Amino acid sequence: MRHAISSSAVVLVVVLTALADVPAGQSPRPGSVATSGDTGLRSFHVQGNVWVIAGAGGNITVQTSDANAAGPGAGEGVLLVDTGRKEMTAAILAEIQKISPERIEYLVNTNADPDHVGGNETFARPRMDFLWTPGTITGPGVKVLGHENVLPRMSTGADVYPSIAWPTHTYSLAQRRISFNDEPIVIMHEPAAHTDGDSIVFFRKSDVISAGDIFLTTTYPVVDAARGGSVAGIITALNHLIDLMVPKYNQEGGTYVIPGHGRVGDQHDVLEYRDMLVIVRDRIRSGVEKGMTREQIKAMKPTLDYDARWGATAGPWTTDMFIDAVFAETARRR
Repeated sequence: MRHAISSSAVVLVVVLTALADVPAGQSPRPGSVATSGDTGLRSFHVQGNVWVIAGAGGNITVQTSDANAAGPGAGEGVLLVDTGRKEMTAAILAEIQKISPERIEYLVNTNADPDHVGGNETFARPRMDFLWTPGTITGPGVKVLGHENVLPRMSTGADVYPSIAWPTHTYSLAQRRISFNDEPIVIMHEPAAHTDGDSIVFFRKSDVISAGDIFLTTTYPVVDAARGGSVAGIITALNHLIDLMVPKYNQEGGTYVIPGHGRVGDQHDVLEYRDMLVIVRDRIRSGVEKGMTREQIKAMKPTLDYDARWGATAGPWTTDMFIDAVFAETARRR
């Protein structure tokens, strides 16, 4: 949406957009930007009852009650999608409190990566609130939701978490539906995408989707083949995201999507990301079908026109690693 605004409002919008990378034209409500000193965390209102906290590892989605709502189902507490890195939990709690003083009732994990479930151990305490101290039980436990494949990832293998951090409510079908804070919430499994346990979370009333690492605005898709991930699954999941989203005008506005990392996007951003992945996949597939080696395909630079946007030469997920993952899967499926 585009509106005529004053010069002071223009400055505010520019500052907010620079900090959060929120979609251009999005109008935050009063108090929609909170800062946490030197912690590096920032929280932003997306729309409806949904906020996002950035800077804690993976993005954290926060759903709260509508302050003006009344009646059954209103003011039930706080729902979090992902919990960031373990070492950031104190700062995250302070940031959540700026958004809502209500108790945390639900945690939903989009995958089992440490930057998405690291805070589970702290947040999944019985009846978590901001007066809680270790050893104090004030009510029934926080419900931790995730696909059934998340549980073995957290309870066995190299990265074992304390049992309190594990999902308490898993689902094995295509989706799990709940109603919370007077809003229908649909948690959907995306098979063999970033991993084999990925979920996206659709806040239907707010018209916001929390996508986890299926959609990123900071890097090429991360394909964790060792944990059941695949390029084909990510493309299928992105197509599903696009189908769920309803834009307002020219594929912009309307449904917003919170990525696993990076800025909030709309349908245009997801389309661009999906198209990039399909084009790169097809370029590499063409090379494999011609009998080219991995090194020959890399010399062909199949990602060159996208590297300025999503490429990386260092860090946990580089362009070379992305090409390797696409090549390995394509060669295996040949």
